[in-house]
Parts: sequence; structure tokens; C-alpha cells
Amino acid sequence: MVFDYLMKFSGWKIPFPPPASFLRFDFTGIPIFLSLAIYGLPSGAATSVIAFLAIVVRSGKPVSAAMKALGEFSTVLGAAPFIDRPGLSWKVLSLICSLGVRAAAMSLMNIIVLPMYYQMPLAVVLDLLPFIALFNGMQGALSFFGGYSLYELLRARIPSLVPRREAERQE
Repeated sequence: MVFDYLMKFSGWKIPFPPPASFLRFDFTGIPIFLSLAIYGLPSGAATSVIAFLAIVVRSGKPVSAAMKALGEFSTVLGAAPFIDRPGLSWKVLSLICSLGVRAAAMSLMNIIVLPMYYQMPLAVVLDLLPFIALFNGMQGALSFFGGYSLYELLRARIPSLVPRREAERQE
């Protein structure tokens, strides 16, 4: 909630270039990803719901809030199976799955939502899909690297944050 409100009222949301300038980069996904890395997928899902509620309360736009929450949840959903496994190859696989699931889910949702809710012609939406997928890959990478970097920083400073399941796999 804090990140969403900070981004909105500070003016730090960065628009994606035209023709998809209706999309905005922000840091809301970082704490959502951090919650996945520390506590697992149920926490990532819960913080996605909290982000949805915070955006709805702030903006009064449930469709936009749902799209943001779904984008961030799909990022953690793709990363979840591999994020707590030791080794660089698992982290790379986690990143690839994270970005792939997000890009696919959000492309599909935009094919549905933009024509139905925003009355955008389907042909225009299909022309925008490469830009939408690129945006979601970039936003997903921001959430992944930001959240995972904070996790590693916290784990080094506060070892008790290491999830038990990771410690068990390393033994």
C-alpha cells in the first residue's frame, strides 16, 4: 500500500513510450515479490490482493487495480516453483518463468479487458500486444530484481528471514 500511494502522489510512475503510454512503470511489485521470496506463494497472493484493495480505495478504478494486481501476482506465480532452490540456474529459470507467465497472462487479459471495458477495437489491441508484452516483461523484471535483491540483502543482514524450506534443501 505504501509503495502504491508513494508512487501515485510523488509522480514517480513512469509512462511507457507511445503507442502504449497508458501503461506506467512503478515499484509496487517489489514488496509483493519480496513477500514471495520470504514467505512463499500464499504471501505473494495476499500482498497482491492488498495492492488491489489499496489501488481501488485510492483510485476508485477496480479494473485498473485488478490488472495491476494480476500482473504482479502472475510475476510471483511464475517465479514461485523455483525461487527458493539453491543455485544460479534455478534463479534464471525462476526469472524466465516469472516474466513469461506475466507477459502471457497480461497479454491475454488485455485482449479481453481493453475491448470490453475500454471499448478499444480488437485490431488495435492486437497491434499493441507486442508493446504490452514488452512492458510486462520490463515491469516484471523490475519487480523480480528489486524484490529478490532486497530479499538477498535482508537475508544477509537478518538470517532468520531465510525460509525454513530453503535451509532444508541446502542440507
